[in-house]
Amino acid sequence: MAPIPPAAVSSLPIASRGGGKGEINSVPIPPKGGKGEIYSAPITPRGDLMSLPITPRSSAMAPTPPAMKTPPVTAPPSQFQSPSLSRSPLLLESPNHQQASTKSTKNHTPTVKTPRSRSSLTPRSRLSLTPSFITPLGSPVRKMIRMTKLEPQPEDPDNWLPITESRNGNAYYAAFHTLCSGIGIQALVLPVALTILGWNWGIISLTAIFFWQLYTLWLLVHLHESVDGTRYSRYLELFTAAFGEKATKYLGTAPIMYLSAGTCVALIIIGGSTMKLIHETICGGTCSNPKPLTSAEWYLVFTCIAVMFSQLPNLNSIAGVSLVGAVTAVGYCTIMWAVSIAKGRVPGVTYVHLTNSDFSSVFGALNAIGIIVFAFRGHNLLLEIQGTMPSSEKYPSKVPMWRGVKIAYLMVASCLFPLAIGGYWAYGHMIPKNGGMLSALFAFHSKDTSKAILVITGLFIVINAVCSFQIYGMPTFDDMEQKYTKKFNKAMPWKIRVFSRLFFGFLNYFIAVALPFLGSLAGLIGGLALPVTLAYPCFMWISIKKPKRRSAMWYTNWGLGLLGIALTCLIIAAGLYSVIETGVKVKFFKP
Repeated sequence: MAPIPPAAVSSLPIASRGGGKGEINSVPIPPKGGKGEIYSAPITPRGDLMSLPITPRSSAMAPTPPAMKTPPVTAPPSQFQSPSLSRSPLLLESPNHQQASTKSTKNHTPTVKTPRSRSSLTPRSRLSLTPSFITPLGSPVRKMIRMTKLEPQPEDPDNWLPITESRNGNAYYAAFHTLCSGIGIQALVLPVALTILGWNWGIISLTAIFFWQLYTLWLLVHLHESVDGTRYSRYLELFTAAFGEKATKYLGTAPIMYLSAGTCVALIIIGGSTMKLIHETICGGTCSNPKPLTSAEWYLVFTCIAVMFSQLPNLNSIAGVSLVGAVTAVGYCTIMWAVSIAKGRVPGVTYVHLTNSDFSSVFGALNAIGIIVFAFRGHNLLLEIQGTMPSSEKYPSKVPMWRGVKIAYLMVASCLFPLAIGGYWAYGHMIPKNGGMLSALFAFHSKDTSKAILVITGLFIVINAVCSFQIYGMPTFDDMEQKYTKKFNKAMPWKIRVFSRLFFGFLNYFIAVALPFLGSLAGLIGGLALPVTLAYPCFMWISIKKPKRRSAMWYTNWGLGLLGIALTCLIIAAGLYSVIETGVKVKFFKP
């Protein structure tokens, strides 16, 4: 109601008790108060009696307009429409954001826009300000703290298994996992392959195998999602879809399981031996302990550390561990080739390879190719890594996955090529066949190199071995839990999960102590792993994608697949011949 001016109030009529019903007599009312006072005279007829509350109200007591609501501060619409929101676990809303969003959805009345001052902004939590590139570190820490999810999960068996339990990975996660699994201890023996092949054929073979395995990586990334929407989140699942269960049983299970469990055995041997070497480097002959630890006891120390980290629940939860493993792998590879080149060639180094016969030279060359193939590992884990990423028809997982693979293998190439070429240039045929660059560094430069550099290099190798143990053990963990869920139709309880992973770790320790000579069989092992890396992806592409006959993709995959199978047979034969000819010191239970 509009305010009544004082001049108009003086002429307002007032009701009298006399007179007829409804009669109103006019009584002048003088204005009271000074300037700015407001009079209101609501006259309501109520039968014979009229109420006339005429009270002066100052401007302070006047009814105020309704409070203007500040529009809620929410994230821009583009953020909610972006697929990266589900891939960035730390982009959370603060409680104020959630409360404002709830109110805005309930109240559909338009709000009055008012200019916002700095103090009127809705406060934001620290989590909402976290940049997205920190998420690969933040998410595993949060996973390790919570360990279990409180929200109810759908009754899908994939949600109970370590590989597919969490699907919030991204390109950063993929790069960390791929780099950690792609660089390992097996790269340290690459100069040994060049001592057999020589400069020209060694560099040509290294380059050709690198691009060959990069092509098969591309095939696997694009085979992860089928046309009907099925996701093959495990290498054996894709193998079964392509060739059937019987072929998987006889041709796929053995190499895949070896690349998982067998690599963990090799990591225990390398990690324990390096810990012993670090201890001897630091202490020398001045240690007060009269009885130092044996190799088997160092293996046990390493196994206990690795098993402790293996209790992380799923593949996404070890993204931070894989990042540490990737950084340390790049670190020790760089230190080794940089120190070797900086110190110059070892006196008496030669590059001429002497062979007894043409037959032995051919088998030696095949054995060297097996060593190179074994250096490029990790294909058996690629589909598992991609299975941790969200995917939809509009935003398929192959896009961020391939981006992460390209970043990772750019780093792999920058480490392995200088390591192979620089190591062969510095040591030639004098490089030890057992241990490669690690043994050469401590054998030739233990006196003219700082002890701190040697210790840091050894620590990087141990840390990388612990981190690689987690990602290579994950397919075996997943297989054990998959058997449990199929039998009992429920997720494996955490107590059984802890026990199963402890059993896996200490079973590998037992094998490492029983067979400590596995490191000298790199060529033979490379032949066993070659089809998984170079041959099977080509045949799986032909079986699933069915390219047009006599097309470029048809010829390429048939040619590379058949060449890979032929190389597998030749390399296995060459590895066996090398073991028989040169001999391997077989010492069971004597590490």
